[in-house]
Amino acid sequence: MAIAAAAVVVPLGLLFLLSGLMVNIIQAVCFILVRPVSKNMYRKINRVVSELLWVELVWLIDWWAGVKVQLYTDSETFKLMGKEHALLICNHRSDIDWLVGWVLAQHSGCLGSTLAVMKKSSKFLPVIGWSMWFSEYVFLERSWAKDENTLKAGLKRLKDFPRPFWLALFVEGTRFTQAKLLAAQEYAASMGLPVPRNVLIPRTKGFAAAVSNMRSFVPAIYDVTVAIPKNQPPPTMLRILKGQSSVVHVHIKRHLMKELPETDDDVAKWCRDVFVAKDALLDKHLADGTFSDQEFQDTGRPIKSLLVVISWSCLLLFGAFKFFKWTSLLSSWKGVAFSAAGLAIVTLLMHIFILFSQSERSTPTKVAPSRPKSGVELSVTGRDKQH
Repeated sequence: MAIAAAAVVVPLGLLFLLSGLMVNIIQAVCFILVRPVSKNMYRKINRVVSELLWVELVWLIDWWAGVKVQLYTDSETFKLMGKEHALLICNHRSDIDWLVGWVLAQHSGCLGSTLAVMKKSSKFLPVIGWSMWFSEYVFLERSWAKDENTLKAGLKRLKDFPRPFWLALFVEGTRFTQAKLLAAQEYAASMGLPVPRNVLIPRTKGFAAAVSNMRSFVPAIYDVTVAIPKNQPPPTMLRILKGQSSVVHVHIKRHLMKELPETDDDVAKWCRDVFVAKDALLDKHLADGTFSDQEFQDTGRPIKSLLVVISWSCLLLFGAFKFFKWTSLLSSWKGVAFSAAGLAIVTLLMHIFILFSQSERSTPTKVAPSRPKSGVELSVTGRDKQH
């Protein structure tokens, strides 16, 4: 990490990590004391508490970097966003697709009840991974033999979720790169499938399981397509932390769950057909520079994330002032060394967080759809598995 970048990342990292640890402590206390008494009350409290952490990352996009997330969807879908349970499927184009989803969720009023299916190791990531575990994200090992029951149990737990939630699946299973696209094209050509140009071939086993287990209580599927205008730089976590802006276009098409086919095989085919249509939509976006088939919806820039960050900053600065005054930590070489070590740890953790958000570098042969013994490749915030 460059020195100039570290000068920005470290203060933001301190804010995020210290406030996050406070949130984790509150979550842990509520998990131990409240959840055994009332799971419903625990979920309501956790929704508010977790949002106090996650909204800091929304602030990075909305206010710090000024990344413009432009939404294209019909007016009916726009009115329903945040007011109903929804299963989201999205192409996995950039390093921050998950964060774009959080921005839209916060603008829709349901950030605290966003969920995702992720790889198991993600829950061990300090602060953010722990907060997701307390928030009932579903964590898998990417081995269908091990994950089938875990996935089904995790999805069924959501049946009595007290507030509208979004559950996100990246059914391509890995982030888009040119190398992976080439592998997907070769596979499609060899199997007589439509050859993709802008997406990878979806892995449908987990999606079919999700539809089967959520059909009775989730009314809609949001087919989400993310695109970066060709005249804009791709947004990355490091660029955002450095305050560098960009533009992201998001297209959402709402499908009624009850209109999906009944059998798993037909649901899998439906998902593949959606990605063929998504591929054509991205072709059109590349040519036009916009999603012209849907209305542009102004989501605004809610002030809540700014107020939360200002509040956290004031609280932590006051606490730091009192702490240093009480301990006289900076008055000795040992204290200075201790403080420097703390900053080094923060820098390391932020470096890990940035790596966590970046595109993985797995071998491109892993992008073909799942074979009988392969795992479910679903993630939203986790860095893809390296092979």
